Amino acid sequence: MEENSKEGLLEDQIIEMPLLVYVSREKSTSQFHHFKAGAVNALLRVSAMLSNSPYILMLDCDMYCNDPTSARQAMCFHFDPEMSPSLAFVQFPQAFRDISENDIYDSEVRSAYTILWPGLDGLKGPVLSGTNFYIKREALCCHSIKKDIDLRELKDSFGPSNEFIKSLRQDYKKPNLNDNGEASNMLLEEAKVLASCSYEDHTKWGKEVGFLYDSVAEDFLTGFVMQCKGWISAYVAPSSSSRPQFLGTSTTNLNDLLTQGTRWGSGLVDVALSRFSPLFYGSSRTSFLHSMGYAELSLFPLLYCLPLWCFATIPPLYLLNGIPLYPEVSDPYFSIFLFIFLSSLSKHLHEVVVTGRPIRKWINEQRIWMIKSVTCHLYGSLDAILKKFDLRKASFLTTNKVADNEQIKLYRGGKFDFRTSTIFVAPLVTVMLVNLASIVGGVYRIMFMGTDWRKMFGQVLLSFYIIVMNYVVIEGMVLRKDKGRIPLYVNVLSIVFSLIFLSLGSIIISN
Repeated sequence: MEENSKEGLLEDQIIEMPLLVYVSREKSTSQFHHFKAGAVNALLRVSAMLSNSPYILMLDCDMYCNDPTSARQAMCFHFDPEMSPSLAFVQFPQAFRDISENDIYDSEVRSAYTILWPGLDGLKGPVLSGTNFYIKREALCCHSIKKDIDLRELKDSFGPSNEFIKSLRQDYKKPNLNDNGEASNMLLEEAKVLASCSYEDHTKWGKEVGFLYDSVAEDFLTGFVMQCKGWISAYVAPSSSSRPQFLGTSTTNLNDLLTQGTRWGSGLVDVALSRFSPLFYGSSRTSFLHSMGYAELSLFPLLYCLPLWCFATIPPLYLLNGIPLYPEVSDPYFSIFLFIFLSSLSKHLHEVVVTGRPIRKWINEQRIWMIKSVTCHLYGSLDAILKKFDLRKASFLTTNKVADNEQIKLYRGGKFDFRTSTIFVAPLVTVMLVNLASIVGGVYRIMFMGTDWRKMFGQVLLSFYIIVMNYVVIEGMVLRKDKGRIPLYVNVLSIVFSLIFLSLGSIIISN
């Protein structure tokens, strides 16, 4: 770009302002910088001085454009006379170049981009997904400024920069930076002011203007509030036979997957507990179905971790003590429990098959759903609750996208890499040990102590299902000898936790 911009110019005519500009905002230990949302807002202000383009493409650092016609596809929506006045952004799906055929970690995030986002597209449009979207600048800056609005009110919202406020007006004409060196220098100095760490003090940036700061899931929250204000979005997904518009790098080891999941879970529950909760904020500003769609997404970490922990511990505990929780097999009510269980699995299997994935994908998704629910969904929910009561400060753990050769080898071979924090692995091993102990104890009671198998069948089936689906954990505990196995000290620690849980649980049940 720079080479082309200098062609045909004499040395004293070289353009001072390049066509490609890298922005690094000022940060200070005394100022909270609001992570990615703060960076986007600083870039939004600075770019208003340099280009003031009406449309912005946003990509994560590990994403790149794989199809240059994506801009044309997005503009077909933005320039549509029926959609354009209310269209905020056009969202493209994420696709990844490093995912194996087996995809043991569900790094593809299939359900979001093939089921949930197309479903929301039938309402007001998909969720703002943090990357791969063309967004209208006006949607982020709330509105275009008209001449009769009070300047003091504008500065309270957008900050003290007169030049930035001028850029928001519909009749604004940006100075030609290539022809006017003085204007170029002036706007460059103004851009430095706009990128300063104190510029947003006493303004509405992050509260009503730009990306919102109420959650580390700033993209989800900002898109939801936009749609509550009347904006809509559109979803453009390529067919299975065409090239993806954008490609990136996904998580290919368990540590990065669960770290990322914890951050996402914390951010989503942040929104559910904030003043922008879809259950309350959205109910009066958008349709019931639309607000429920966002409510399910914001609450799913909490709604998954609690039931999964209950299903993984309470029925096995009662099975070990010979106490039935479900109706016996001959009871008509048992068919209700069995129908709910099988229909849930069948629905998920149908979605996987309809989107062109093999049955193996269904097994992987079931497994990773259980693993996430008892680990990162739990920790993310707890993190959000602690922040709500000011017991913990907000944090933003970036996701590592660089894998070493050993990790890649394990991933390509379809083996879990358990080299992660103990707080992630210990719960998995503990749950497996509890279910193994309960199914052995339950079968022993049925065979040698006269316990009626028809009363215990539901609990045996549930524990058996958990063990079969998560056999990789047992494999990592006992069978594997490579570097990705579960360490011995984690196994010992989990055995202690299991014994404590089963002992205390049995005492509580007996009393």
